[in-house]
Amino acid sequence: MASANQGKIGVLIEEHFDETEYFRFNEFFSKNGYEVDYISHLWNQEKLTFKGNDHQAEAIVSLEVNNIELTDYKGIILIGGYAMDRLRYQPNPKPGQPNQAPAVEFLRKAVKAMDEGNLKIGTICHSLWLFCADTELLKGRKVTCAHNILCDVENAGGIIIYEGDETAATHIDGGLISGRHPGVVEEFMQVFLQELQKKEKVAVGS
Repeated sequence: MASANQGKIGVLIEEHFDETEYFRFNEFFSKNGYEVDYISHLWNQEKLTFKGNDHQAEAIVSLEVNNIELTDYKGIILIGGYAMDRLRYQPNPKPGQPNQAPAVEFLRKAVKAMDEGNLKIGTICHSLWLFCADTELLKGRKVTCAHNILCDVENAGGIIIYEGDETAATHIDGGLISGRHPGVVEEFMQVFLQELQKKEKVAVGS
């Protein structure tokens, strides 16, 4: 087991999150020495409780996405299920105005940090929906995802990577690590962990 001071991983979450991913993230990253923080938009509440797709798991979240400092985290993961669709909701959209949802604003900052080499971002299954809220976030990036959001990802400018007659299990494009669906969560976590450790080795050697 790794030492318990590897740093923190932030996981964006909302109602209808994928429970397989939730349980495995908690176990795997903790075992490898990372603290996992669950982050969401709390709508002026001190905390909110979100239920998973199967109504078996509950996540109690008290970290408001508006208050997060990216420098506190080694990586950010967008959980699958329908959570990211809910997080891109904005109550008062205006014609021609980019999406102003707090989680989308947060993702813009995270992507900037990722492109500067300071952060890893992981997406799995449906979670690229949050990227699809702003085509500037996804344009030209090579990714994999669930088959039923292929059109969403392509319409937002993403380039889908295939393996035979299905999307790739996992794919790495710079600091962005994507996974097809919960069925590949073990591979996705291993790849994400390896990419985090690469970054840490570079930092130590620089």
